[in-house]
Amino acid sequence: MAKVNPEILVWARETAGLTEEEAARKLGFRDSTKSSAKEKLEEIEGGQKEPTRPQLLKMAGQYRRPLLTFYLSKPPQQSQRGADFRNPPQSNLPRSEGLLDALVRDIRARQSMVRAVLEEEEEAVPLSFIGSLRMEDGRQPILGSLREHFNVDIAVYRSQPNIESAFDILRRRVEAAGVFVLLKGDLGSHLSAIDTTVFRGFSIADEVAPFIVINDQDARPAWSFTLLHESVHLLLGQTGVSGEYGDSELERFCDDIAGECLLPQNELHKLELENTQEYSSMANRINDFANDLKVSRTMVAYRAYRSSVIDQESFTRLRSIFRQSWLDSRERTRLMSQEQDGGPNYYTVRRHRLGGRILNLVKRMMAAQALSTSKAARILGVTPRQVSPLLSAVRSP
Repeated sequence: MAKVNPEILVWARETAGLTEEEAARKLGFRDSTKSSAKEKLEEIEGGQKEPTRPQLLKMAGQYRRPLLTFYLSKPPQQSQRGADFRNPPQSNLPRSEGLLDALVRDIRARQSMVRAVLEEEEEAVPLSFIGSLRMEDGRQPILGSLREHFNVDIAVYRSQPNIESAFDILRRRVEAAGVFVLLKGDLGSHLSAIDTTVFRGFSIADEVAPFIVINDQDARPAWSFTLLHESVHLLLGQTGVSGEYGDSELERFCDDIAGECLLPQNELHKLELENTQEYSSMANRINDFANDLKVSRTMVAYRAYRSSVIDQESFTRLRSIFRQSWLDSRERTRLMSQEQDGGPNYYTVRRHRLGGRILNLVKRMMAAQALSTSKAARILGVTPRQVSPLLSAVRSP
């Protein structure tokens, strides 16, 4: 009988972003008079003790790996992130990268199931805009294609009552073009939240079932920018992970197009910024300007920098100011929510994170008996018993 490879057990835990203490707790190990929970896991990972079948099943679940993975002769290659658009090379802790790998695996699996059901029901219609352009085509043609294929109307966007509504209408239009747009920045718990310094967005440039994932740990005003940034990657036919700040030529290219879409060059003169201003004065001016246009403050500062309105030093300083302001605001919101009873409905929040396109597809396919409850749950990232209440309020488009 084949034995479990201890090297694989260590690799699977680390790439799941778990320390030995965390894994031992999640796997149900308990301290005893002879050894601690951590030491019991170390014995298994060190090859001194063979894991039981129930323990392996728990590992498969907690590490998000197929059971057969533990019997491989060596760890498989890195997860299917596609290209790593983050630049310069990341120096994140193994836990952060492990969480990101686990998230990408989860999204990849769900995307594959979506594509499979579309193919089985003969609805796999290739989308002509996926990979239809190249960087060599230039910014303006790609900007025009972005506006055309995703029906981006900046006047309609800005006419919305708040930033959340503005993002929602932009998201609906991208989804109407055939893209699945998910908000996801953790593995189901705040304990597994992935910071925006690790990843900002993720794109899967599949011509039948393209996906865009936005890290919802980011500030809400930044979601629209990330959505457009990742949409450019789809037009270029690129699958991969984008970081918070991209210094590569490709990332600047995508940032410039997304920025121009939300804040056209001919409107920048209204900002009235000068490098001679105090940083606090510039930050206040950008804050008001961004709020009026329903865009992120950092994006406005970036547009000003890329248009030579301010220099790089000013942009770097302003970016730091805005990030700290957002972190402070997020902490105040967290403390206030702890003091208040209740909170947003679980299913309302879950529906918003999933987006209308994937919810409507699953509901329609279940009605046609093309999807079982268990498969629907896997696609939606919930338990089987949560599928029905999750879909109950979903209206057909």
